[in-house]
Amino acid sequence: MRTVNRLALLLCGLLAGPVLAQTTVLTARRIHTMDTTQPQVQAMAFDAAGKILAVGQAQALLARYPGAKHLDVGTATVVPGLIDAHGHVEGLGLTFLTVDLVGSANKQEIVGRLRAFEKTLPAGAWLIGRGWDQNDWPDKAFPAAADLDAAFPERPVWLYRIDGHAGWANTAAMRAIQRDLAGNWQPDGGIIRRDAAGRPSGVLIDNAMDLMEAVRPPMDEATAERALVLGMQAAVEHGLTGVHDAGIPLEELRRYQRLADQGQVPLRIYAMADGNKAALQFLCRNGLYRHPSGRLQMRAVKLYADGALGSRGAAMLEDYSDDHGNRGLMVMSAEELAVAADKAHRCGVQVATHAIGDRGNRMALDAYAKVLGRDVDSDHRWRIEHAQILSPDDVPRLAKLHVIASMQPTHATSDMPWAQDRVGPQRIVGAYAWRQVRDAGTHLALGSDFPIESVDPRLGLYAAVTRSDAQGLPAGGWYPDEKLTAFEALRGFTLEAAYAGFGEHEVGSLEAGKRADFVVLAEDPLKVPDAALRSLTIQATYVDGKPVFEASR
Repeated sequence: MRTVNRLALLLCGLLAGPVLAQTTVLTARRIHTMDTTQPQVQAMAFDAAGKILAVGQAQALLARYPGAKHLDVGTATVVPGLIDAHGHVEGLGLTFLTVDLVGSANKQEIVGRLRAFEKTLPAGAWLIGRGWDQNDWPDKAFPAAADLDAAFPERPVWLYRIDGHAGWANTAAMRAIQRDLAGNWQPDGGIIRRDAAGRPSGVLIDNAMDLMEAVRPPMDEATAERALVLGMQAAVEHGLTGVHDAGIPLEELRRYQRLADQGQVPLRIYAMADGNKAALQFLCRNGLYRHPSGRLQMRAVKLYADGALGSRGAAMLEDYSDDHGNRGLMVMSAEELAVAADKAHRCGVQVATHAIGDRGNRMALDAYAKVLGRDVDSDHRWRIEHAQILSPDDVPRLAKLHVIASMQPTHATSDMPWAQDRVGPQRIVGAYAWRQVRDAGTHLALGSDFPIESVDPRLGLYAAVTRSDAQGLPAGGWYPDEKLTAFEALRGFTLEAAYAGFGEHEVGSLEAGKRADFVVLAEDPLKVPDAALRSLTIQATYVDGKPVFEASR
């Protein structure tokens, strides 16, 4: 009998040896789990497939897994993988492949950047760029085609505003439209800006941009795929283990699928279909999509209520304070929004609606209430993307309708120099109102809206906690009552963002049974001074227990 027991023990040891060898025990000065039952530990064990086996004290886990690989990160702090709840991966990648105009101080600087980039282009190719913002210029006025024509009389130039809701063209680009843009007509949901004589100025806002998009040369597949690769790499380098890609066409999903098949998706992409188009129809026909790797899924659709505040396209209940007679644009009509939302509801697809102005937000909430009806208390997790300016009457409606607020802290710190000019002192109280929204009981998922803002989530953490710019101004923060605590901000980029993507049982916190997605930081984001959040040192980013980024030492 004793011989049998010895053989059994020997066999168990032989079997357990390889298994334990494939297990990793990570130890750190502290691990913030975001699990309220065990918020801080010093060790985490995960298997070769990237599944967390246990979290706890270092000595206990090292003893529990004696043959495991030991990964000691020393005095570093480990946090759950950061998830950006609203970004644009291809757009981020394209910033490396087109002219980057972010931070340009005037039109002359833009022309200089364009001329430098033009040297890399073949004859006849369009000159494409993104990132201009007239609010950063001395006169704060919209530009015109004439500002580009002298430098580029023949080469078409098409430049996206930083928010993607307006474009600036030269005369050569406008000629390609082959349609008379003069007069007083306007496309639905868009504005062709014109001079006093009714001639097009060169700026197209929101749906008017479609006129240019229809004639500009499309990206080839290789460039489009390269943009995704570059965008994803930039994301993981900044500590992101997940991105909610807010509105992509079916062909872009296909590119992601090809990359995922090749093992070239280094983080988790939660893709949203781009409106009531082919990608939504794909979901309705085939069901919610999830790649076998677990790195890619599509189960949501992004709709648009209105435009953006910077281009005065956000739909307002009353006139803009700095542009009387203008109440912004509805990109989709109330009927179109309701039809698309109803279709998504019938197909079991989550709805996420871009809404900036108080009228845009109200229309989206009204559509949700109408479409959801008796299902309003179901686990639908519909979302408002941005929820930027809310009427006081609509703040409690988010929680009542179980709608998630997907908001971007750095929008506030970027917009604060001019936002109150747009909406005035009364309406600004309901703008970028994270504290009001959260305290009303609404789930608050945080993101950046990159490349409109930086992909760096550290800037979002800093903005959420301080409501100040990089120089710490204004002192004490802009409308400081809306600040979040460091823990609330971190939760917004982890567990709340995971919840917004139906992923809280897999990611968002570090618990047994979840995925080993985490970030190694030299500093503790819950203990450093607020100002230090901008410069946290990212040592490594892990997805499924494997490093997808490691800082050079």
